[in-house]
Amino acid sequence: MSLNTFGHLFRVTTWGESHGPAIGCTVDGCPPGVLLTESDIQPWLDKRKPGQNKFTTQRKEPDEVRILSGVFEGRTTGTAIQLMIENTDQRSKDYGDIAQAFRPGHADITYHQKYGHRDYRGGGRSSARETAARVAAGGIARAAFAALMPGLRITGYMVQMGPRAIDRSRVDLSTVDSNPFWCPDPVAAVDWATYLDELRLSHNSVGAVIEVIAEGVPPGLGAPIYGKLDSDLAAAMMSINAVKAVEIGDGMAAATLTGVDNADEIRMGANGPEFLSNHAGGILGGISTGQPVICRFAVKPTSSILTPRQTINQRGQEIDLITKGRHDPCVGIRAVPVGEAMMACVLLDHLLLDRGQTGGVRGVLG
Repeated sequence: MSLNTFGHLFRVTTWGESHGPAIGCTVDGCPPGVLLTESDIQPWLDKRKPGQNKFTTQRKEPDEVRILSGVFEGRTTGTAIQLMIENTDQRSKDYGDIAQAFRPGHADITYHQKYGHRDYRGGGRSSARETAARVAAGGIARAAFAALMPGLRITGYMVQMGPRAIDRSRVDLSTVDSNPFWCPDPVAAVDWATYLDELRLSHNSVGAVIEVIAEGVPPGLGAPIYGKLDSDLAAAMMSINAVKAVEIGDGMAAATLTGVDNADEIRMGANGPEFLSNHAGGILGGISTGQPVICRFAVKPTSSILTPRQTINQRGQEIDLITKGRHDPCVGIRAVPVGEAMMACVLLDHLLLDRGQTGGVRGVLG
């Protein structure tokens, strides 16, 4: 299988399968001299790891990361950084019944059609387990930002579970870490707990919408046409397992606005241009404006459910299938730290690209 790498200068190659001995990534292009140890990466993996509450899969993985190369005496050397996370709680026997069958909504059938051979244990490479490696890579990107762009802050949170959206008037980002859904609306978080409990007990699942905001992004990241910051962000978020849609700024809602309503007006402030709104999500013409960069993505419901679904097997026979095993009733919950990691990787990649092309030179205003 090819195409396991993303990024231009800050390049991340993930490897491993859900039920293999380990998963991990190779990160190339990280600047030398960045302070980095396992303890700088582990907190982000702890945020994503399974089994933390009843609303996520009960697979128990410590997700302990090991740095195998690219770091010496606590600093990056500028060479490839190899990270490994061992799998310790696989239950491959749960997947014996689907070895010859295709789970509806999963990549089983497309992997079989394309490659003719697949790892059916937990979906292999198509499993959400692969995203742990992305989160680890995002931890390296954040460590680099501490040196290169210390004012950057990336925050992800869930804004919708199924049809139930947050009330934006109640949003308090300081509450995101205080509930199992990374929800910035405490009232919605209580409602979602009851709602998801009912779905979980009825052997069902539900989708979600995640928003990721990056504050402190300088103007000038990204390039016109084929190097747009927003196109790389969209590709990065769409590559996350189970993501089916991506928006930047107002996204699809921009189609409902007039030009008068949509245009982000500008005035000159004491420290440079000031935008009076942010419908564009901090990106114009593929280049960051200096406003917060806002990205939103939709995650479909978990396809592995205990409710029987119609499908076929490799012999072409029609069957009804129940997917056993340990699965997230709302996989969007653990997609929050993954979205943060992808935002970090893309922003660092574009910061390095900009330094290489312009050396950080900016047009003069005023």
